[in-house]
Formats: sequence, C-alpha cells, structure tokens
Amino acid sequence: MADRSTSAPSDYLAAERTFLAWIRTGLALMGFGFVVARFGLFLQALQIGQTDFSTRPFGLSFWFGTALIVLGVIVNISCAWSHVRLVRELNRGGTAFNRPSSLAIAVAVVLAVLGLAMAIYLVSIRQPRRASLERHQEKSMNSHPENGIVTIPSHHSVDGTVEKLLAILQAKGVKLFALVDHSGEAEKAGIKMRPTKLLIFGNPKAGTPLMIASPSIAIDLPLKVLVWEDSDGKVWISSNSPEYLQVRHNLPPDLLQNIAVVETLVARTAE
Repeated sequence: MADRSTSAPSDYLAAERTFLAWIRTGLALMGFGFVVARFGLFLQALQIGQTDFSTRPFGLSFWFGTALIVLGVIVNISCAWSHVRLVRELNRGGTAFNRPSSLAIAVAVVLAVLGLAMAIYLVSIRQPRRASLERHQEKSMNSHPENGIVTIPSHHSVDGTVEKLLAILQAKGVKLFALVDHSGEAEKAGIKMRPTKLLIFGNPKAGTPLMIASPSIAIDLPLKVLVWEDSDGKVWISSNSPEYLQVRHNLPPDLLQNIAVVETLVARTAE
C-alpha cells in the first residue's frame, strides 16, 4: 500500500471532532470540579445536622474540586495545542499521530488518583467521631438565640444536681417556691420518663423592681432552672437567658443584674 501524500477532508473533520470532544471533556472536568468543591458544604451540613452553613468553601473536597478544575483547564489548553500540531501534520501530508494519546493517558491517571483520594475521604467521614458529636451537641445546647434557653452539662446526676442547687440557694438565702418532679408525676400516671425536675426560686427584693419596671416579666418570674437527663444518660441544666429576658420584656439595663444571678447559680451547680 502506497503512503498517502495528502490528507483527505475526512481527516480534518476527524481531527475537528476529536478536538471538540476534548473541549467537552475539559468543560465537564471543570463543572464537576465545581460541584465537588461545593459538596464539602453539604457533607458538613449533614455531618453536624445543621442547615445554615457558611458559603465559604472548606474541607478536602474544596481541594479535590480545585484540582479537577485545574485539570480541565490543562486539558483544554493541551488539546488546543495538540489540534494545531495535528492540523500542521495533516497539511504536510504526514500520517499525523501514530502513537497513543499522552494527554488521554495523563488525564486517566490523574482522574484515577483523584477518584481514589475522594473515595478515601468519603469513607473517612461517613461516621463522625463521637467526641466531635458530643462537642457539637454541647455547643448547640448552649446557644438557642431563638428561644432564649441556655443549657450546660452537669457533672452530677439529676438528683445530685438538684441537691447541690438547693444547697447553694439555701446558702444565699434565695427562696425556693417549688420543686416540680416532672418524671415523678409521669411515673404516677404510668408513663415512663427520664429524670426531669424543675426548680422555681427567687428573691422578692430582686424580682419586684423588675416587675415594676416591666410588669410582663412576671410571666417569667420567679426564676426557673430545669435539670434533666437525655437519652444517653447525660445530665443537663437549662435556664432562661438573662439577655433574652431583657429584650423580651424591655428591661432597663441597670436591672439586668437582678436576673443575671441565675447564670452564676447554674455554673456553680454544674461544677
């Protein structure tokens, strides 16, 4: 068979189709890279169980996605250069490239490495560590700006926490108005409930000026502290945030200290 001295139009059309295919590959890599980079946000939202996550990219998925985007850019530049070389070879009547595409091999190897790395990353985060979950739980329990409840962990049982708080109240001369044993009353009704007790206490000298300044705060007075046990057997202490009560009832700033004492009492009880 004689060597071809000129290239047929079909050769140029084939080169054009190959060039366009590589462009599509580069665009696909860049688009997929963007998805992977943003997917880290979704993974963390699922991991910590929140929906209001930051729009700032973070995590290994950001770097995986960036690597794919850069790879897509390299593919587009490389395929453009290869296409120019191919057309020049066809114009000279040569047989063009008669070896495997180095670009295709390089892309395949890089994608394989990135794919393996992403698989390892996904496996490593499929189950958040227990310590991380506990830290998040404590953090989320401590901050509830929407309902004004502040919750901190206690180092004692429910009964032990209640006894310690009662001792602190007695030592400070704070009157206990009621001790509501919610779990005890539930047991009397034949309903099983984890230990849950509510303490209602206060000092008329501190509470009366608050009600004079803003009568509506009487609905939240006397002060209340809830001691309860969660499904994991951990004990928590919950109370109303003084700052929340101030905003809710439009209390004068100089009277905030009259209810801020609850934070000190709760902190000492939890120790």
